[in-house]
Amino acid sequence: MSRSASTRSPLAHSAVRVAGWQLLASAVVAIGGGWWAGWQGVLSSFLGGIVNVSAGIVFAMLVRLGRPETAAETIRTMLRAEAARIAVIVLQLGLVLTTYREMVHAAFFAAFVATVLVSQAAILIRD
Repeated sequence: MSRSASTRSPLAHSAVRVAGWQLLASAVVAIGGGWWAGWQGVLSSFLGGIVNVSAGIVFAMLVRLGRPETAAETIRTMLRAEAARIAVIVLQLGLVLTTYREMVHAAFFAAFVATVLVSQAAILIRD
């Protein structure tokens, strides 16, 4: 049974909105990376963007599963989710940078930085 849009958590709206904007930013950087370095630039850009998108999904899932009842539990849940998000970013950066030999570093880090900046700005946009 699916819930209607009015009963869904505001977090679900925010997480989807942020992920959408991050993917759009990754696509824009990928176009530039493709123009500059070909398919390796496109793939590097998308990998840079996916690092932050997946970390954001982990954050949203942990906050959603936390179900805090007090202010202290809310802070604890947010800190745990943020620590997990940072761990996911560090692990994925290490994995991608060590395994993808044809990486176009400029495109990768441009998409990574763009998705970080977009995630902050996307929260401010109203539905």
